[in-house]
Amino acid sequence: MNSKNKVSIILILIATVLIIGIGGYLIGKKQGQAESEATTQSTTEKITEAASEEKIEEATESEATEEKTTEAKSEEKKEEKDGDDNGDGAIYVKVTSNSPWEKDGGYGFQCDVMIKNDSSEEYDDWEIQITGFKDAEIENLWNAEYEIVDDVLKLKPVDFNKHIGAKSENKDIGMIVNVKSKDATKNIAKGGTLIVDGKVVAEADAAEKIREEKKKEREAKREPRPVEEGTPLDNHGALSVKGTDIVDKNGEKYQLRGVSTHGIAWFPDYVNKDAFQTLRDDWGANMIRLAMYTDEGGGYCTDGDKDKLKGLVSDGVDYATELGMYVIIDWHVLHDLDPNKNIDEAKLFFEEMSSKYADQDNVIYEICNEPNGSTTWDDIKKYAEVILPIIRNNDKDAIIIVGTPTWSQDVDTVIPDPITGQENIMYAVHFYAATHKENIRNKAKDALDAGIPVFISEFSICDASGNGGIDYDSADEWMEFINDNNLSYSSWSLCNKNETSALIAPECSKTSGWTDDELSETGQWLKDTISSK
Repeated sequence: MNSKNKVSIILILIATVLIIGIGGYLIGKKQGQAESEATTQSTTEKITEAASEEKIEEATESEATEEKTTEAKSEEKKEEKDGDDNGDGAIYVKVTSNSPWEKDGGYGFQCDVMIKNDSSEEYDDWEIQITGFKDAEIENLWNAEYEIVDDVLKLKPVDFNKHIGAKSENKDIGMIVNVKSKDATKNIAKGGTLIVDGKVVAEADAAEKIREEKKKEREAKREPRPVEEGTPLDNHGALSVKGTDIVDKNGEKYQLRGVSTHGIAWFPDYVNKDAFQTLRDDWGANMIRLAMYTDEGGGYCTDGDKDKLKGLVSDGVDYATELGMYVIIDWHVLHDLDPNKNIDEAKLFFEEMSSKYADQDNVIYEICNEPNGSTTWDDIKKYAEVILPIIRNNDKDAIIIVGTPTWSQDVDTVIPDPITGQENIMYAVHFYAATHKENIRNKAKDALDAGIPVFISEFSICDASGNGGIDYDSADEWMEFINDNNLSYSSWSLCNKNETSALIAPECSKTSGWTDDELSETGQWLKDTISSK
């Protein structure tokens, strides 16, 4: 084979190898692309499938959540409805009357009527039927129209108070009633049948039933206060003021929880040892406040019997001391507006009292109950700076309570100019829960924050007149504030006067040893409150 042919054969072999290689490469590449595409497609399908499944799961969860939410809302509505059925839907009438007065050979009295709607329902018309009016005559009536049929007084609304809103009160209905005998005043029911939109919604005893329900609720929440061995005075001794707190002989915070008499000139029989012992042993009270009016009829500075009134104060202090209780001697300014009006009498009175009780650890002095009218803090402070040195000259360390403007509601006016150079001074705050609410609490809180010691020396749970309906919700808010701030308190009033704030039922003539049934609605609430934490 010549050299030319050898070269040709070599070239052919090289070309063949190249062709086979390139073809294999191309085939492999194609297969790789196919496999890659298949893998990509598979991955995409898996991702899509996973995403789809995730969306299904999300959708399922969303549906489940929505179902639960719907179910919860449904259950919530059911609970709200059940709540209405269990008392939230209560609507009732409360009828109260004051003590009768002699008039034209018979008796007259004022009767107040309130519609209380605790439900979320609204009503557009009402009628109240009250029994006990067979021999009664309506002298004056406000905010209603009336007719008497046999024994029943029927009250109907005037245009402006026809509507009863949800969670509301229609409480400005009242009348002056004349009857022939004093016993007839007791025939007025304490509740009334209420007809709204033509349908009876509350029978005459509904208010009593509501009261019992609320009492059961309070009892269920109660945690009884531990009973102390020994008397309060034995255990805690002389009290003093530290910061805004009352502290005992051991320097521990202490809270006085007590009851105020009504005017001792008018209800002297309640100043007795058995009454105070009932309050101590059955209620858990550790303090009595002796309210001696200064300027009213029968008051100390007007036509009252000074010796008799001082004798009642002395008896009250003696009974409290024998029982190991604390006692407030209250110079009960009210009608006199400005304590400076009778300052000369006050000087003599507190000179005598502080000299007499200088060595006792349980006596507290309240030097002006409720300054009011246009009386300012400057006026009160001027008076206090005369009376305080007289007491301190005899009794160096007793707690002394100073009243504040506007019936002892404006304690915040003390903040910029408190009494200085004196220890164990406190400032009065008074409230009536149905009238005085967060606005007065804010004033007390501002005073406390400023280091002004506050003492709740008088309060009740009705309106500021001492009568009208009870506001349990506001009362509970006040007690929470009182306990949170370790404030001492005294409730008005120990008597059976026919008004809401009286602690004894008007038909009860006992002056001690009262059963729960012999207490007023306010009295039962206070007993529960004092005796529990």
